[in-house]
Amino acid sequence: MLSNFKVVLVETSHPGNIGAVARAMKNMGMDQLRLVSPKLFPHADATARASGADDVLRTATEYSSLQDAIADCRIILGSSARDRTISWPSVTAREAAARWQGCTENVALVFGRENSGLKNHELDLCHYLLRIPCDPDYSSLNLAAAVQVVCYELFVASGQEYPSTIGDQGDEPLATAEQMEGFYQHLQQTMADIGFLHPERSKSIMRRLRRLFNRTQLDTKELDILRGILRFSQNHNLK
Repeated sequence: MLSNFKVVLVETSHPGNIGAVARAMKNMGMDQLRLVSPKLFPHADATARASGADDVLRTATEYSSLQDAIADCRIILGSSARDRTISWPSVTAREAAARWQGCTENVALVFGRENSGLKNHELDLCHYLLRIPCDPDYSSLNLAAAVQVVCYELFVASGQEYPSTIGDQGDEPLATAEQMEGFYQHLQQTMADIGFLHPERSKSIMRRLRRLFNRTQLDTKELDILRGILRFSQNHNLK
C-alpha cells in the first residue's frame, strides 16, 4: 500500500539508528529503505535495534550519493528542523500524508545526518521541506523518532479517503529527479553561454530557480519543451 514511499537516510553515523528506522518503518507497513553512504552498514547494532525488522535491513539499498538514491522519484520531501536563509516550500508530516498517500508516483522521504541534518545543496534536490511540529524550546527529534512520526502519519492517512491531484495532471508523468537534474545543468550552461549568469552569482540564482521549478513540478512533456528552448537559445547564440 505504501511501497511507493522510499525512506532515504543520508550519511547515517550510527548503525543502531538504521536498525531503529527499519523497525519504525515495519511498524507502519513500509519497507523501502535507501541508504546514502552510511558510516557502518551492515552491522550487528543495526540488526539488534531492528528488533525483527531484519527483512527491511536485508532489502535496503546503498547509494554513493543522494542524487542517485532519488533518481527514480518524482516527489522529494526533505526533513529539516532548521530555518534556512532562503525559504523552501514546506509541509508538515500530516499535510504530506494527506496530500501524497494516494499518489502512485515514487515519493522520497529524505532524512539527514543525526547531528547536522541535510545540507543546502541536498535540499536543492527536494521539492518541499518536511516539518514535524514540536515544542519550539526543544524541537530536535532523533532520527528514528522523526521517521516514526512521518511513517505513522502516512499509515493513518492510507486508511482514509483523501482527494489527490498528484500524478493526475494529464497524460504525461512527472519528471524524475534525474531528469530535473539534467535540466538544471542544461539551464545553468545555457545562461552562462548567453552571458546572463556570472560566476559570483550563479549559486544563489540557481538555488532560486530550483525553488521555482520544484514548486511547479514539471511533467516530462513540459521538461522537453523547456529543454528545446534552451537548445534553440544555445544554437542561436553560436551564430
